[in-house]
Amino acid sequence: MSKLRGRLGEELCAAYLRRRGYEILSVSYHSRYGEIDIIAAKGGVVAFVEVKLRESGAFAAALEAVDIHKRERIRRTALMWISENGDALQPRFDVCEIYLPAGTDPARAKINYMENAFE
Repeated sequence: MSKLRGRLGEELCAAYLRRRGYEILSVSYHSRYGEIDIIAAKGGVVAFVEVKLRESGAFAAALEAVDIHKRERIRRTALMWISENGDALQPRFDVCEIYLPAGTDPARAKINYMENAFE
């Protein structure tokens, strides 16, 4: 997937979260362990969000691409963010699946947002 398409997925997810009252704290947060696509807060919770943009779910659901190794990298990166920013908020790991066929208007994207997706 191109960086532009990945960025589009992050923008679509961030807009989705804002509409639901989340404050976006960081986009594309990097540590030595990896990257977290979006870090957002709402109601005493900080959500570490992995965004997966696909053209369709015909082959496999986007969530399936977040395997055990990816989850561990995200957890370690989240710990780095918490150590830098404080731990006043309850952490949660979410996945945002976005389905958008090539050439389709981004406003028509299908978004499936899963809270506590790692448990």
